[in-house]
Amino acid sequence: MSDPTDATPRDHADAAPDPAADGATAAPLTPGRAALAEAVHEIERHVAGAGWDGPVRVFALVATGRALETEPGLERQLPPEVVARARRDPNHLTSVEQEDLPAADSLEDLLARLSWPETVDGAAVVVERVMLPPEAEEAMPDDPDAALAYLMAHPDRQDVRLAVGVLRGGETWCAVRTRADDADDRVGGGPDLVPGLVHAVAATLL
Repeated sequence: MSDPTDATPRDHADAAPDPAADGATAAPLTPGRAALAEAVHEIERHVAGAGWDGPVRVFALVATGRALETEPGLERQLPPEVVARARRDPNHLTSVEQEDLPAADSLEDLLARLSWPETVDGAAVVVERVMLPPEAEEAMPDDPDAALAYLMAHPDRQDVRLAVGVLRGGETWCAVRTRADDADDRVGGGPDLVPGLVHAVAATLL
C-alpha cells in the first residue's frame, strides 16, 4: 500500500533476533543501536504472540536504569535478571505499550497526533501491511474499492508485520516478519528497512 508512512520494506537478510548476530546491515551496531535493536525485536516477538490481523500498537521506550532510579516500584515489576542487566548497561531499554491511542483515520494521522514527555527516550510502532512487488503495484486500479479487491486477490501479495523503533539520539531499527515465513529466527532486521515509517516515528519525538 502507498501510505506515506508505509514504504515497501527494502530487501533484508534473514536475521536472528539477536542484533549482535544480525547480518542485515553493514551499519555499525553502536551500544545504543544494539539496545534499540534488541528492544524492537522483543516488541515484535511480543506482538507476534497475539497472532496476525492485529491493530497498530505503539510503545514508549525508556532507559531502564534511569526508570529504576526515578520509579522505585518498577524494580518489583521486572524480572531480577532484567534489573541486574539494566544496572550494568545504561543503554538497556524497557518498552511500555500505550493504551487508549487517539482516534485516527490512518497510521500517518495517528503518528501526527503523538507526542512524548522528555522522560521518554524513544518510540516504537508495530503495524501490519500487505505488500506487492513493484510491477504489481503499477497495475493497481486508481479506484480505492477496486484497488483493495485487486490487492487482496493478487497471487503475489505478502502479509508483513513491521516493527520500527527510534531513539531521540537518532538511532533507528526495523524488524520485518512475513506471514509466509512466520518464525522468530526468520525476522529481518536493519536500521532503515522501512524509511517512510522510520521518518514518521522519528517525527513524534521532535
